Amino acid sequence: MDEKENCVILDVRTQAEYAEGHIPGAILLPDYEIAERAESVLSDKSQCILVYCRSGRRSEKAARTLVEMGYTNVLDFGGIIDWTYDVEK
Repeated sequence: MDEKENCVILDVRTQAEYAEGHIPGAILLPDYEIAERAESVLSDKSQCILVYCRSGRRSEKAARTLVEMGYTNVLDFGGIIDWTYDVEK
């Protein structure tokens, strides 16, 4: 991946979890809304998308759904519980 490439950081947790703390710059799109809202939130299907949730289970499912929808540069980032940097609230 090119360092200059702009990746979208996608948080697929709930609004309440996002409000408690999220990776800076992350866009919230709960996993249960991916199928309905992904194309309006993520218009570029070739853009780099880093997907995360709390532990990695929902992000894996969400990443798979995005790939099935035709997104070509999706990476399952795993869970925020493994994130050792600052979070935004």
